[in-house]
Amino acid sequence: MRMAMMMAALLPLAACAGAGEEGPGNTPPVADGKCRDESLSGFVGQTATADLGARMMAASGAKTLRWGGPNTAMTMDLRPDRLTVLYDEKMVIKSLSCS
Repeated sequence: MRMAMMMAALLPLAACAGAGEEGPGNTPPVADGKCRDESLSGFVGQTATADLGARMMAASGAKTLRWGGPNTAMTMDLRPDRLTVLYDEKMVIKSLSCS
């Protein structure tokens, strides 16, 4: 009796098991997301703003943007999808790199 009740409780879960699988028609699009910093040198010397950050992300293809101000501690982890922008006290961009 106890086994029958457990099986009855698990039956709805088993019915949904294949519902989320990817198939030929269900494959979600995959964005590259890798940061490329070859064409970003034109942003050096400009004033750091949110709008400029969005433009730099679009130009680099990065998924995430990390701002680094003066005297800011930053982790050394490498992430191929991240653009790191360093700026000075006057909010002037000093360097950009994919990391």
